[in-house]
Order: sequence, then structure tokens, then C-alpha cells
Amino acid sequence: MSIESTALKPLLEKESFSDDQKLYLDGFFAGVRERAVVFADLFPAGVPGANPATRPEENEDLTAEERIKREEHPLDSYYRLAAAARFDQAPDKEEAFRFKWHGLFFLSPVKDAYMSRLRIPGGQLSSHQLRELAHIADTLTSGYVQATTRANLQMRLIKPADTIQFLHRIQSIGLHTRGSGADNIRNLTGNPTAGVDPVELIDCTPYLKALGDEILNHRDFYNLPRKFNIAFDGGGLIGSVQDTNDIGIKAVRTAKGVAFRICLGGATGHKAFAKDCGIEVEPERIVEVTLAMVRAFIQHGDRSTRKKARLKHLLESWTLDQFVSETEKRLAAPIKRVPLDAATLAYADETIPHSHIGAYPQKQEGLFYLGIALPAGQITAKQMRRLAELAENYASGDIRLTVWQNIVIPNIPAAWLETFKKAVIKCGLDWRQSNVASGVIACTGNRYCKYASTDTKGHALELTKHLERHITLDQPVNIHFTGCPHSCAQHYMGDIGLLGAKTADGREAYHVFVGGGFGSKANCGRQIYQAMPFEELKPTVERMLRVYQEKRGSADESFQSFANRHDTGSLQVLFEK
Repeated sequence: MSIESTALKPLLEKESFSDDQKLYLDGFFAGVRERAVVFADLFPAGVPGANPATRPEENEDLTAEERIKREEHPLDSYYRLAAAARFDQAPDKEEAFRFKWHGLFFLSPVKDAYMSRLRIPGGQLSSHQLRELAHIADTLTSGYVQATTRANLQMRLIKPADTIQFLHRIQSIGLHTRGSGADNIRNLTGNPTAGVDPVELIDCTPYLKALGDEILNHRDFYNLPRKFNIAFDGGGLIGSVQDTNDIGIKAVRTAKGVAFRICLGGATGHKAFAKDCGIEVEPERIVEVTLAMVRAFIQHGDRSTRKKARLKHLLESWTLDQFVSETEKRLAAPIKRVPLDAATLAYADETIPHSHIGAYPQKQEGLFYLGIALPAGQITAKQMRRLAELAENYASGDIRLTVWQNIVIPNIPAAWLETFKKAVIKCGLDWRQSNVASGVIACTGNRYCKYASTDTKGHALELTKHLERHITLDQPVNIHFTGCPHSCAQHYMGDIGLLGAKTADGREAYHVFVGGGFGSKANCGRQIYQAMPFEELKPTVERMLRVYQEKRGSADESFQSFANRHDTGSLQVLFEK
């Protein structure tokens, strides 16, 4: 079998492969052929290459990414990944794009290694999974693990040679990385206290997991026009911020029990919260309706530009009812139209400061859940192992991740709660709520992300320490650091949002936004400062918070409310005094 007759020809023609390496691959696939094994036996179901059903017309205007996908479906690129691993080979530009479908993101030019983002539906883990993730972090990565704003984990500095072993070990504990980035449906999020929250309307876990299984196992959900986010919110003390998603699914109480309302088009990086589309869906239908909505987007989303390819952009030219009608074409029965009654929407109890941190009683008598803060969303492998051990010894072994970049451990008996708290502090973490630290969120930053302009995590930790040394707040604030306009840390919805930038002389700086919010107080923040160097930012934020406490209308007025009572010019004057 010659190189010219194989699917490997484009790969083997790369100048970076030696003659010996090419000979090895040629011989390997000759052996495969002699054993009558074909690609259909080796790789995910479906015909490799372009899907004839979605092949464009000759004159269709496509982005380069769309053309790459249609030349070879990225799920069929596993043979490329295996070959690159065999020779510890960095990917070229097109391979780097394809490998994102396998959950691997090459970090060049920042690092010559991969980051992997996992799929953890609802952020729900078991202790044995967390323990093995810690072992993987120690042996195959830098040991640097991040919790994300999609209730997920990211692991970094995976060598090309270790990628296949990494994927195998992730799959061995019932987790996946497939489709965790690029033009796919990202990790599904939900309430971290699902099933144990005393005030939730419904436990969304069964629907979330059923939806996740459908997405994971059907090939048509791996070719969207752009990234796509879906979240469930069943009520309770810790919300899922569902209206920041392309599809946000929220439980409401009705005359017949509990149903779901759906909001569409959220993308806070584009200053958009999802809008209620005027329907109610019975719990038993929510999975099929959601999948039909995704399929409608797959068919009609814009594939000619990456900048206008989110569901939000489709809904700028379509009405919400038009999208619902298009969804119904894929269903056996119509969807029930019900006008929104704001009184039916239940939000997390906003009187509890940072309800994702601290100890709270469950609906199961005698049990508690404990929210544990991860500084700037970071955790070490040693701390992961310790939390896994504590969850097994003093609770049920369940572990939950949240969209606030922290961990919740449920089912702790009252008799063991104080012991658990002390052990958490001893391992270098904290369960105690702080009006500053508990509300700080940061994206990856330029240590590991090529898009970021600033060291967001390092700056987040530094600003937190500065504020806690110099000011005492009696109301909670949320401070969101994001390193680039992709807004992974959702800077628009923070009380104070910080968007990474550079000064004219190249120093790391931030654009400063105020007045953002979520839930019943959803709002996009307004910019008041541009490209403020980080060293100036620390005293400025301190001064902003002091002015707020001195000038607010009442003792319980939030920073968001205070900021939104003033125009930006007035705020600048106040904050400079």
C-alpha cells in the first residue's frame, strides 16, 4: 500500500516527518489493510470526510473553518492525533482546529502543549473521578487545574506524546472531552445543589444527563455554526445563570405542577442576555424540544462569518416565535405557548451573600452541603485528592462544581460538619464567605491563553489580597476578570467587570465596567475607565468601594444599584474624590 493510496497522504507530506517516520506509518496502515480493518472500525460512527447532506452549493460563501470541517469531519481526525502523538508532533493550524473536537486545545504560541477541557454534565463528579483526575494532573499535566464558569475543569500542559494516554484515562472514569470546544455544545450546566436544595422546584439532573447523552452520541451535534451553551435551572439557592446561555431552561411553578420556560440567545460576551420565547414545556418533553432547537440552529445558523454565527445573531433577523415555529417542524406535537408572567419566575435567594460559599441545610433532614472557595478558580492535585477523601469519609462521595468556579460537597451529616470545615481549611482552601473573595472570578489569562492580554488569575489574587487588607465590606460584590473580548469570565455581569487590555506603552491594563448583574437583576455593565494599568487599578477599585459605602442610599443598597443610579460621568467624578 503506497502513501499515495492512503488517507494519510496530506499528513505524511508534512516536511516535519522524517523518512523513517513516514515508513513506519506506511507499514502500519498496510498491516491494517491486510487484516481487513477499515476506518469505520477504528473511528467514530459515520462516513469520514464531508457529509453529503450538508455539502454546500458551489457558490456558498463559507468561512475557512467551515471548509475544513467539510473536507474532513473533525471527529475523523483521530488518526492524525494518534500519528502526532506517536512522534510527539505539534499540530499544524488545521490540525489544531480539528483536535478541538477531541477536547484538546494547542496553546501555541504561549506553550507548546495542550489544554484539555472536560465534559462534566451539571458539574457532577464522584470522589473516585476527582481522585483519578488528580493523578492525571500530576502525571500527564502541569498539575495546574482550573474550575471554569461552566462548572467544569481544565487541565494544562499536556505533551503531544501524552494526548492519547490522557484521553484514555479520562474515558476510563466515565468522563469525556469530545466536543468540549470549537463549534460544539459546551459543558451542560445546572444547579450544583440539584436534588438536595430545600427550595428547588425540580431536580434537573435526569433531564440534563439525558440531554448530555444525546449530544455526546449523535454525530449531527458536532457541526454547529459556532459554540453553543445550554443550562438548566431548577430553582434553589445557587443559580445556574441560565439566561447567559444560547438556550436557558428555567423551572416555573404552574397550576398543574412544574414546567420549564425557555429563553434564547444569551451571549454575555456580546452584551446579550437570553430572552423568554413565550413557551412552557412539560419536563417529559424538555429533552426533545431542546434538541429540536439545536437542530434548527444547525440548519439556519450563519456559516459565512465567525463573528455573526451565534444563536443571538440568528435571532436578530428572526422573531422568537419564528424560531419556535421552526423548532416545531422537528417535533411530533406543537409547543404550548404561554405568555411570560414574571411572577412565576423563581430566582436564587439573593438575600444570602454568595450562596455558593458556606454551609447550608439540605432538604434531607440532618444533612448539609458545604460550598468551598477555590482562589481564582484554581486547585492543586493534592487538594483534589484531599477533597475526594473528605467526601468519601464524611459525606456521600458526591462533588459538585459551580459556574462561580468553586466546589460544593453535599450530604455531610450534621455530626461531621465541623470536622469537615476544619479539614477544608487545613488543606489550604476555605468555606467561609467573604464579601470580596467569594465573588472574584477570573478566566485563564495570558499565562496559558493566547487571546488574553493580562494575567487575570494572578491579578485577581493580588487585587483580592489588597482589598481584604484595606477595606471591610458589609455587602457582597462580584468582581469578574476576563483577559479578552471573548469574555470567558463574563465581565459584563459583574458588579465590577475588568476586561484585559494593554496601555500604549505595553503595560497590562483593564477596561473597567460597573453595574452588571444576573438573575432578577440581570444587566450589562457600563464602561467607566479605559486601559487602566493594573497598579493603578488596585487603589482605584478600593476607592470605588469606599465611595459606594459612603454615598449609598441605604445600608442594604447593593453596589450594582448604587452604580446604576448614576451616569458614568457622575461616577467618574465621585470615584475621583
